[in-house]
Amino acid sequence: MNIEIRKTAVWVEETHLEMGKPINPPTRKAVAVAVINNPFASQYNEDLTLLMDTGAMLGGLLGEKCVAALGISPAEAEGYGKAAMVGENGELEHAAAILHPKLGAPLRKAVEKGAALVPSSKKMGGPGQPLDVPLGHKDAAYVRSHFDGIEVRLNDSPRANEIMVAVAVTDSGRPLPRVGGLKAEEAIGKDGLK
Repeated sequence: MNIEIRKTAVWVEETHLEMGKPINPPTRKAVAVAVINNPFASQYNEDLTLLMDTGAMLGGLLGEKCVAALGISPAEAEGYGKAAMVGENGELEHAAAILHPKLGAPLRKAVEKGAALVPSSKKMGGPGQPLDVPLGHKDAAYVRSHFDGIEVRLNDSPRANEIMVAVAVTDSGRPLPRVGGLKAEEAIGKDGLK
């Protein structure tokens, strides 16, 4: 069995103005998406190692694409997240196999450190359906200013026998954060929480 990448897409979202207030510097989120074939479509398989290994490859590839798109060094990344959407001939566990066992370590390397859990979401869907990628601070989960998300959508993905995988990286939190909590500059990043 082989995993093939049918397509990738990368884009950056910048917010320059919020509620009439200038955001300087703008808040920025990059998202990179890969659409792969699902080798286990339409069949049950006990061993999902192939998808787990693919998750490791995609964590590094997509994380590096996001950092490059933002034009920052890995250390300048502040937040991250991951998500996957499985086409109708797959199962939710296929998305879990890609996202959870091995994707995180290469993504953390791409953003230098990453003590906090990588926020994630998974769903089943079809071409053109939106996939929400949750975001959080990469080193301290209690930094509320970085609780966020970004939506991705590809008009032709995922097809029935595919999986759409997304990784997002930010160089900032939300625009105009003011709901309290630990500030990014106060984060220690030792235990992944504070």
